[in-house]
Amino acid sequence: MLNLLNHDWIAAHIPHQGEMCLLDRVDSWNEEQIQCSAHSHRSPDNPLRAHGRLGSACGIEYAAQAMAVHGALRASVQPSRAGYLVSVRGAKLHAQRLDDIAADLIVKAIAITFSENDMLYRFEVSSEGRLLLEGRAAVMQGAITGHGEI
Repeated sequence: MLNLLNHDWIAAHIPHQGEMCLLDRVDSWNEEQIQCSAHSHRSPDNPLRAHGRLGSACGIEYAAQAMAVHGALRASVQPSRAGYLVSVRGAKLHAQRLDDIAADLIVKAIAITFSENDMLYRFEVSSEGRLLLEGRAAVMQGAITGHGEI
């Protein structure tokens, strides 16, 4: 089934569409973690580019999308609600930019904790064995405010 988890599958299962759907495929996943690959960081049309470059902090969006894909895959095993990235902590940038990385990005998200409403992930983005950025991210499922879901 993994060979079917390509860009088209990803775009059909997460809210990010068009050029904003940054991931190309799911390489592996299980209940606790996911690994995806992407080459969109090299595209001059990448919507996250600013001033002709893609800063390494944009890798957090790649990681967030991997978490969204992981949620969609987990929902096939157990029902889940929409998730929202609510915080990023301990982010460490080991590169200045991503657009000058020649090889595909490898995006990993590893679940630290899961509860009914909250998930905490550790994430890393690398390429050819070089760690580019890492950190932790909290995701809240089905958050309701006075104005609806956030």
